Amino acid sequence: MFKKIGIIREGKTPPDRRVPLTPEQCREAMLQGIDIAVQRSPVRAYTDDEYTALNVRVTHDLTDRDLIIGVKEVPLDMLMAGKAYIFFSHTIKKQPHNAKLLHTVLERKITLIDHELFTDPKGHRVLAFGRWAGVVGAYNAFRAWEVHNGGVPALKPAHACHDRTEMDMHLSQFNMPKDLRIVLTGTGRVGNGAMETLDRAGVARVSPGEFLHNTFDHAVYTILGSADLYVRDDGKPFDRAAFHEDPRGHHANFLPFARRAHIYIACHFWDARGPMILTADDLRDPALGLRVVADISCDIGGPIDSTLRATTIEEPFFGYDTATGQERPAGQPGNLTVMSVDNLPCELPRDSSKSFGRDLMANVMPHLTGADADGMIARATIAKNGQLTEHYAYLREYADGASR
Repeated sequence: MFKKIGIIREGKTPPDRRVPLTPEQCREAMLQGIDIAVQRSPVRAYTDDEYTALNVRVTHDLTDRDLIIGVKEVPLDMLMAGKAYIFFSHTIKKQPHNAKLLHTVLERKITLIDHELFTDPKGHRVLAFGRWAGVVGAYNAFRAWEVHNGGVPALKPAHACHDRTEMDMHLSQFNMPKDLRIVLTGTGRVGNGAMETLDRAGVARVSPGEFLHNTFDHAVYTILGSADLYVRDDGKPFDRAAFHEDPRGHHANFLPFARRAHIYIACHFWDARGPMILTADDLRDPALGLRVVADISCDIGGPIDSTLRATTIEEPFFGYDTATGQERPAGQPGNLTVMSVDNLPCELPRDSSKSFGRDLMANVMPHLTGADADGMIARATIAKNGQLTEHYAYLREYADGASR
């Protein structure tokens, strides 16, 4: 049970402007008797003045806090010994670039709790930014279409908009081609976020069968779940549960959709054991209709061969030469335009923070500040007082390796 909570200044470069709790949510926590302090920051989307206007204490010093909450990984020089932290640590898959982070956590006897690991008793995650990746990624797909067809997008970048309301205002002015056809893969949080943007843009949803076989006088999109996208190699009926347990022995049936679609928005979760979705050979198909690939999932070396690298918010697009498989400048005639930004929720930091904080307040805060009856906090704790917890003991060699 934590009594004093601090909101840390995000310290990564480039800066992340999101916050785990907005000023209004901090005020709500205070009214519930929770002691909240916010570290001063010149970069976050919610300013220091917005916090102080609601009587939230803003300070440089968080040394009196029991628990410190952030969004991204905390730089090593900001980790205080003996404290408890919650942030997205990106360590549980032994990500090489964060081995030193976990080593430092253990060395300084820190308690590390990870947002990604907060689950309900059924194992479902209760905190995520994925919806906002989909919202912004679909908007960027329209900007990529403009780049492909004219060089400079007329749509204002999402990160230059104050919030989603302004982004939607610009979206409403997009010159939508009447024959535009869009295909999405993935039906989770990310896919639902992308669908929100397409629906607000006035793109009509149709079934996969209608998409392949009908003609339309208006813009349409279809979304492919695993049963629409994958086929068993042995010809037997598709079994969704078996596929998600082990995707080997399947192949993707995406090329017919790639021949019909102009824009592909990838929102799926990809298992590294699974089949390719869009290969270099597919991209050389003479009947290919695709002009834009907006890879929100952004699995480098994954199921989409045109995703050569992750792009940035400042420079979100590149061209892909389908004949050679090489990168080219975005907008060159004859090439695909690829969008593969891997931190899309950062483009709408106020909205994504508000949504995330709402879930944090409703689903996690009662367990942090009161009884953790169903073990939510325990399940999300990677290290406690500098010792790996039982479930994450497999990370010992990974963390120790950072000291060598």
